Amino acid sequence: MEQNNDINLKPKMTLVNGVTVIVGSIIGSGIFVSPSGVLKNTGSVNASLMVWTISGIFSMVGAYCYSELGTTIRKSGADYAYIMETFGPLLAFMRLWIECIIVRPCSQAIVALTFSQYVMKPIFVDCQPPDNAARLLAACCICILMVVNCYDVKWATRVQDVFTFAKLLALFIIIAPGIYQLCRGQSDHFSFANTKTEVTSLALSFYSGLFAYNGWNYLNFIIEELKDPVRNLPLAIAISCTLVTVVYVLTNVAFYTTLSPEEILESKAVAVSFANKLFGPFAFCIPIFVALSTFGAVNGILLTSSRLFYAGACNGQMPELLTMIQWKKLTPVPSVIVMALLSMLYLTVSDIDALINYVGFTTWLSIGVSVLCLPWLRWKRPELERPIKVNLFWPISYILATIFITMVPMIVSPYETCIGILMIFSSVPVYYFCVEWTLKPKWVRSCLGCITIFLQKLFIVVGKSRKATM
Repeated sequence: MEQNNDINLKPKMTLVNGVTVIVGSIIGSGIFVSPSGVLKNTGSVNASLMVWTISGIFSMVGAYCYSELGTTIRKSGADYAYIMETFGPLLAFMRLWIECIIVRPCSQAIVALTFSQYVMKPIFVDCQPPDNAARLLAACCICILMVVNCYDVKWATRVQDVFTFAKLLALFIIIAPGIYQLCRGQSDHFSFANTKTEVTSLALSFYSGLFAYNGWNYLNFIIEELKDPVRNLPLAIAISCTLVTVVYVLTNVAFYTTLSPEEILESKAVAVSFANKLFGPFAFCIPIFVALSTFGAVNGILLTSSRLFYAGACNGQMPELLTMIQWKKLTPVPSVIVMALLSMLYLTVSDIDALINYVGFTTWLSIGVSVLCLPWLRWKRPELERPIKVNLFWPISYILATIFITMVPMIVSPYETCIGILMIFSSVPVYYFCVEWTLKPKWVRSCLGCITIFLQKLFIVVGKSRKATM
C-alpha cells in the first residue's frame, strides 16, 4: 500500500513544547548541586547574584540572535547548519565532530550519572552510592529515553513537559521558603564584602554562570519539527530565557537567606544542604526532585542531539544511515540510537569531567562563530528572506563578550586549552579521509552498503523524502 506523504521530519511541536524543551534542557543538575562556582570566583554574594543576572541577559542576547538565524536558515542542526551555510563544510564538520563525538555524549553521560546518584541517595543516606550501580542505573535511564525518542516525538515532548514542570516545582519549593526567610529579615549574607576585582576571576565567574544557562539554543536544533517557527521560535526563546533567569536568581537568593557563603563553598550539594537546614524530616524530597530534573535534562539532550547527527548526515558528513527515518513514526531512529550508544560508551570512562573541561570553551567558541554568521550573511547574502531582523548591535556585542569569556580562561588554563584545540583539529584528518575522499575502493563501498541495508531493515527506516511502500 502506498503512502501519500513524504518520509520526513514533521512539525509536531507546539509553543509550549518549545518552551519546555529549552527550559528542560537548561535546568539540569547545576542549579541544585553546585552554584558555588560563581561565588568562588566573585568572592561576594551580591557580586555572584549580579553574575547570575548578567549571564541570563547574555544568554537572552545570544538567543535573540539565534531567532534570526533559525527563521532565516530553517534547517535542523542549529550551529552546524548556520556554519555550513555561511563558512562551508570544513568548519561545519569541525563543529559537528566536537559536539557529536565528545561534548553531547559526555554531557548526557554526566547528567545521567547525576540522575542515578540522586535516585539512590535516599537509600544510601550515610555514604556514596556504589559506582557500578550508579553507572548501570544511568545506562537504564538512557535506554528508556532512547526507546521513548525512537517511538514518537510526541512521547519525547510529553516527557519533557512533565519533567520540566517537576523541576520548576522543585525550584519553587526552594524559592518560596527563601522569600519567606527574606521577608523575615534574613539578609545578613547579602553584601559586596570580599568581592574579587581580577579580570581572570571575573571571566571565570561568568564561565561558571553561563555553563548553568547552557541549552538555550537547543530548540534551534529541531526547528524542522516546530510548528510555525517564525512565531513560536522567538516566543519560546523569550519566555524560556526570562523564566530561567528569574528562577535562577531567586533560587540563589533563597540559598543565601539560609546558608552562609562559607557553607555554600563547602557543600557539594547546595540544595540538599539547604533542605537539611530548613525542611528537617522532609529534606529527602530534594534529591528526588534533582533526579526528576536530571531525567528531563537527559531527555532534552537526547532529543536535540540526535537531530544534530541527522543534520550532519543529510549534508553527507556522517553515515547515510543517519539520514533515515522510521517510516511510520517519522523519528530519526538511527541517530537517536547512535547518540544513546555513544553516551553509554562514555559511562565506562572514569574521568568524564576532565574531558568536558578540556572542551568546555569550544562550546562558547562555536556559539560565538555561529552568531558571527548573522552579520556575515547580512553582508554576503542580503537577499535572504529574514522574517526576524536583529539590530547588529546585539550580535557584535555578543561576539565581543564571547571573545572575552573564552580568551581569559585560555590564558589561565593553557594545558586544558591545548588539549581542547587538539581535539577540535583532530576532525581535520577525519574530514578529508571520510568526507572529502569520495573515490574509495569498491570493496569499502560494498561493505558499507551491505551494513547500511542490514541496519535499514533492522530499524525499518527509509531515506529522507522517499515514498514508503508496503
